[in-house]
Amino acid sequence: MAVGDFNRVQRKGDSVHEMSIAQSLLEIVLEAGQQHQLKQVKTIRLQVGQMAAVVPESLTFCFNLISENTIAAGAELEIENIPVVARCSDCGTLFEVENLSFICPQCQAPALELVSGREMSLLNIEGETGDQNGSVEDTGGTEHPAGQ
Repeated sequence: MAVGDFNRVQRKGDSVHEMSIAQSLLEIVLEAGQQHQLKQVKTIRLQVGQMAAVVPESLTFCFNLISENTIAAGAELEIENIPVVARCSDCGTLFEVENLSFICPQCQAPALELVSGREMSLLNIEGETGDQNGSVEDTGGTEHPAGQ
């Protein structure tokens, strides 16, 4: 990546965190593409927790930038947002956290167990092999805890 490209990333909204994630994602996609002999990656499906500190638009921007001139160039990132869900320590109620309020709606106790919302998972990759039957889908998902 040229220095000018890095400056473009900075102006897009300080996307350094997303750039690191995009680089890791591209490595995984290229490895899967090589394993399945893909000529072109068409779609990459991800699940990203709301507390994973990932801005989908920035991740897409960064991925598009670094995937140029690879089999993943032009691939569509489909990013599903996973809500923050907590379990009440007192009554066991599962509830969706809104406005970062971890107070149980059932008993008003503070919920300290986070059930979902920090994960980042690669669900699948769709691409074309160039063979007559055309496309391959790798559904072997990969999960990465946020921040790693």
